[in-house]
Amino acid sequence: VLFRSDALFTALADEHNAEAFYAAVMEKFGEVRPFSNIIVTEQHHAELLREVMATYGLKAGSNPNLGSDTMRAAVPDTLAEACAMGVAAEIANRDLYGKTLLPAAAGHDDVTAVFTALRDASENNHLPAFERCGGAEAGGGQGHGKGHGMGGGMQHAKP
Repeated sequence: VLFRSDALFTALADEHNAEAFYAAVMEKFGEVRPFSNIIVTEQHHAELLREVMATYGLKAGSNPNLGSDTMRAAVPDTLAEACAMGVAAEIANRDLYGKTLLPAAAGHDDVTAVFTALRDASENNHLPAFERCGGAEAGGGQGHGKGHGMGGGMQHAKP
């Protein structure tokens, strides 16, 4: 089991990775949903983690992956493939929180509350949004612009 500080850094790295990938997808395909919606919540997730980290005297840096060549190279050729990668990433995120990070936070209610909220956002909001966009090759499911749909409820997750 990870120590609490390692769990917080692992969670932040995961949120940063998602934000950077979703930004790279939008760089290639434009401001398409659900990426344009979910990237905002990923940024909010990282901010929640930074706030908890600050209470423990931990320094959290900015996202080192934003705009990286590695993230650009990871973006597939089609939006449908990017949506499928979003599904896989949100499942992995949910499982990371549920199987590894939440057990590591046992006994720390503030960390547990944030980890639970972030896991639930992946499972209940982000995953269904990416599953819906999976039909993008047929032209369905994709909107353009910066809609503010699901995933905006994280403000209630603050410890």
